[in-house]
Amino acid sequence: MHSPSRRSLTVATALIAATAAAAAVTTTAGASDTRQQAQHAVKGGKAKNVILLIGDGMGDSEITLARDYTVGADGRLNMDRFPLTGAYTTYAVHEDGTPEYVTDSAASGTGWATGVKTVNGRISKTPGSDRPVRTILELAQRNGYATGSVTTAELTDATPAVLASHVTNRSCQGPADMAKCPTDTLAAGGPGSIAEQTVNHRVDVLFGGGKQRFDQTVTEGRYKGMTVTEQARKLGYQVVTDASSMNAARPGKPVLGLFSDGNMPTEWTGKAAAVGGTDPQRCVTSNPDRPSTAPSLADSTAKAIQLLEAKQRHKHSGKGFFLQVEGASIDKRDHAADPCGQIGETVAFDRAVRVARAYAAKHPDTLVVTSADHGHTSQIVPLGANPPGLSSTLVTDEGQQLKVNYSTNTPGQSQEHTGTQVRIAAQGPLAYRVLGVTDQTDLFTTMREAMRLR
Repeated sequence: MHSPSRRSLTVATALIAATAAAAAVTTTAGASDTRQQAQHAVKGGKAKNVILLIGDGMGDSEITLARDYTVGADGRLNMDRFPLTGAYTTYAVHEDGTPEYVTDSAASGTGWATGVKTVNGRISKTPGSDRPVRTILELAQRNGYATGSVTTAELTDATPAVLASHVTNRSCQGPADMAKCPTDTLAAGGPGSIAEQTVNHRVDVLFGGGKQRFDQTVTEGRYKGMTVTEQARKLGYQVVTDASSMNAARPGKPVLGLFSDGNMPTEWTGKAAAVGGTDPQRCVTSNPDRPSTAPSLADSTAKAIQLLEAKQRHKHSGKGFFLQVEGASIDKRDHAADPCGQIGETVAFDRAVRVARAYAAKHPDTLVVTSADHGHTSQIVPLGANPPGLSSTLVTDEGQQLKVNYSTNTPGQSQEHTGTQVRIAAQGPLAYRVLGVTDQTDLFTTMREAMRLR
């Protein structure tokens, strides 16, 4: 991991910069927060709780697109209202430690989950020796914190996987998916697939998709012949499958929420970008393929916080919780050059940010951080531009036209991640550590020090 001495900002410099930033905050319509809130975020102290919100693929262009479309060019999203904002670098590494300038979600997630950079495709293991590295969730558990993970992807997808599993390749999601992880199999004495490891960790709250992975049959070991879902029940999990059963879940036993066979269906629909562009379109803020019984990301986040807080209150431990929340399909719809799906997922993620900030307003000993794992392809371009790839023209809520371009790959191919730095913003204890330009591995140190994890 990076020690504080390797940070681009020392603590002293950060405090000076943060104080200056707080003094500059105004109460105009564009202000991110009040001066009092900004000054409070400069303080150090210990975080009882940490809520980390990751917008997968949510670079500055993706944020700006959602802002322009929904609240207007002069408006502000919930994620724009954090008192302290910086940027962090996202590069991965090759096995010899040299930089890989464009990361995937596995390597980037490993960075903040462990404080160690790794190769693309690897989950919380070292780049050269392929050895497991202890994660922030594992440290939180060892120190008595309740833990949770909420996502709109499969629970075995890369971003949630980095918290509670260690595999050579991100594709090794269920017992039947282990072809690229021969040394991680139970038969080889390894920890098993991502799904098996995740439930074995007894994470207190797991909400997302991926039922198909947990329906696979365990092939070796103590739970041989059972599905991973049955294994979870043996380990004491309450298994819930929709909003109603999620809301009925009670603290005292861990909860596994599997709300979709694969990734959760998107919130919004519309025409994908096309060669030569599309006619001006309004996005459809619904999706007929999304079950009405599926919980929103905001609702899942609120329930997760409720369960985690209740568990710790019942234990009388004085410890709080660590929760990671991922808006996964910002990235997935960016890959598909689907601007409406992408905007809708950013808006859904922003509502989860609002839930987290509302909780922190009542519990100021909560560190809330929001960021992305990497940048992505969408760009807002002039209406008169003629992009060589895919583009679409949208009619925003302000009644204006906006053109978005996808040209990081040839038409017909999946659009690509980019190697740009991305936004990181925070409030609460040690929030000042996000100021300036840092690295994803520094986020691990920030969270660990905020919770004072041994």
